[in-house]
Amino acid sequence: MATWIAFLRAINLGPTRKFPMSAVVAATEAAGGTDIATHLATGNVRLSSTKRSAAAVAKALAAAYAADRGFDVPVVVFRASEVAEIARRGRELEDEHQPKGKHYVTLFPEPPSPAAARAIESLDLPGDRCVVAGRAAYALLGGDIHDSKLLRSKEFRALGEGTARTLKVLEAVAQKWAE
Repeated sequence: MATWIAFLRAINLGPTRKFPMSAVVAATEAAGGTDIATHLATGNVRLSSTKRSAAAVAKALAAAYAADRGFDVPVVVFRASEVAEIARRGRELEDEHQPKGKHYVTLFPEPPSPAAARAIESLDLPGDRCVVAGRAAYALLGGDIHDSKLLRSKEFRALGEGTARTLKVLEAVAQKWAE
């Protein structure tokens, strides 16, 4: 059985997308997951599964979550070792660039296209920078998420639909579950 880490998108936002972690655990069990743990109420889930690919795990989880909640819950899944590598690369980038603001990592179900990655990496926005590696886009911001021109750009949207976490959350998840 492989250990997977799932990142749920757009839960516990407002009154209509509530998904308590106890319900996440129960729905993850319904999807065939075992050895389940959660981190924070933002949808970070560790599980073991007999499924052999991230896509298969994500599909089973998304179906179980939709059945439980009555709304779609996009899910991005990685092997635990991949999450450790994403966090390590994020720390390396933060140490190198020392952003003055937040450092968010957007995780995608599939890697963004090379053209989309080149476009976002070549943007010249004072204080903001984005680096794409595999299924992760590292947004090193000069300010806050709410006033970032990078995150609102058409180039960033062209990367695809993903789910974002701060580097600190990814490092905590990696430390708890992947090392």
